[in-house]
Amino acid sequence: MSKIVVLGAGISGHTAASYLRKLLPKEHEVIVIAPSSKWNWIPSNIWVGVGAMEPEDVTFELEKVYKKIGVIFKQAKAIAIYPEGTQTTSKPFVLIEYTGRDFPGKKENVEYDYLINATGPKLNFEATPGLGPDKNSLSVCSASHAKQAAQELKKTIENMKKGKNAVFLVGTGHGQATCHGAAFEYVFNLDFVLKKEKVKDKAKIVFITNEYELGDFGMAGAHIKKGGYITHTKTFTESLFAERNVSWIKRAHIYKVESNKAYYETLYGSTHEIEFDFAMLIPPFAGVGLKAYNKTGEDITGNLFTSNGFMKVDADYTQKPYEEWKAADWPKTYQNPTYKNIFAAGIAFAPPHAISKPMYSPNKTPIFPAPPRTGMPSAIIGRNCALNIASMIKHGNQTPKHTASMAEIGAACVASTGASLFSGTAASITVYPIVPDFEKYPEYGRDLYYTFGEIGLAGHWIKLLLHYAFIYKAKLKPFWFVLPE
Repeated sequence: MSKIVVLGAGISGHTAASYLRKLLPKEHEVIVIAPSSKWNWIPSNIWVGVGAMEPEDVTFELEKVYKKIGVIFKQAKAIAIYPEGTQTTSKPFVLIEYTGRDFPGKKENVEYDYLINATGPKLNFEATPGLGPDKNSLSVCSASHAKQAAQELKKTIENMKKGKNAVFLVGTGHGQATCHGAAFEYVFNLDFVLKKEKVKDKAKIVFITNEYELGDFGMAGAHIKKGGYITHTKTFTESLFAERNVSWIKRAHIYKVESNKAYYETLYGSTHEIEFDFAMLIPPFAGVGLKAYNKTGEDITGNLFTSNGFMKVDADYTQKPYEEWKAADWPKTYQNPTYKNIFAAGIAFAPPHAISKPMYSPNKTPIFPAPPRTGMPSAIIGRNCALNIASMIKHGNQTPKHTASMAEIGAACVASTGASLFSGTAASITVYPIVPDFEKYPEYGRDLYYTFGEIGLAGHWIKLLLHYAFIYKAKLKPFWFVLPE
């Protein structure tokens, strides 16, 4: 019998656990450890953040779903990994601390034969003083954060209806933040709601971003097919911003947020400030802070994780200039190079480098997006880890056979730009591959046959359909595995 432990129950971890249970005979144990009792379909947090949905519409309790398929669920956070065991126990284990109501604060060692680290990100609000829902800005990174944003938005709109003008600041709250898609979606859903409430004339909406150009999205932008022409996402995005009368500030690093005021540095070294009445700013991501120890108790965290807390996998982490970056640098199996029974999936794995070109201000401040690895690629990577572990257990082959390099897989994104069955819109974009490969595709870095974009009402219907389809899939309803990742 093998025991597989999955740390995290987000899109990547939940996908991995679901496939492990489907692929492996019942005598093998699958254990999921996650600090929250609920699963969250994060893409729809955008709609929660403008009041179009409630947290209950985008979350559900995990334990009932796992009990149905025979997965053991522990509501706890992982603290440390002991990949060699200790001097008194030979099996590797994870030290966890319970977060649920039943055993709060209780610690336990959970042994494993195979481990998938799918812990997701730490929302690193602390990287920017004053950033975050507990301080001076809002977020949609969790369902509860999004609900808070919706409540504050409602208050702001009520004041506007009484005659007050308002400045809305939306974007990235740090020069190294990623998840631009969430900020992009939120700013246009905000625009849609303000129009619906008939207060847009009293609003100034400003989008602030660390992107060198709009449409970078942390993936160095893309050339897309649209209307028979090849268009860069810069043109596609700027056109949408101009059409909706949303102004923008690019190449910016917010370094401090006060009540109703944000301070930022530009790529050119100048500093500015902007006052706001409402701010939704995406934080940078970091690893959750797991520690690692060897058999003698020596701290080996630096061997297992990079300095920002993400887990090392089969990527090429050699430091080299941007001009020497290659698609081959990116991991394929997500197996840790030292401990072959450990994998990392989703946001938890350490990318070899950014995708967008590194940019620094004269003050040596990095102002460029970190690489995104959420949504569709996270689910694909989670499934890939499950396939490899199942194969290793069944066939005794310790070399993973299944690959899912972000330089070899594509991604589809349907970004809401207004929620309504009859007047809503969404931008539908596909890219292949996610990480550009200029050796294989010298002109654009991607295959333009599979890289295209469009915006319209049909996109909103697709976005809504995907909302219900992926929650159905996550609840492991009949034939859930037929639906794609």
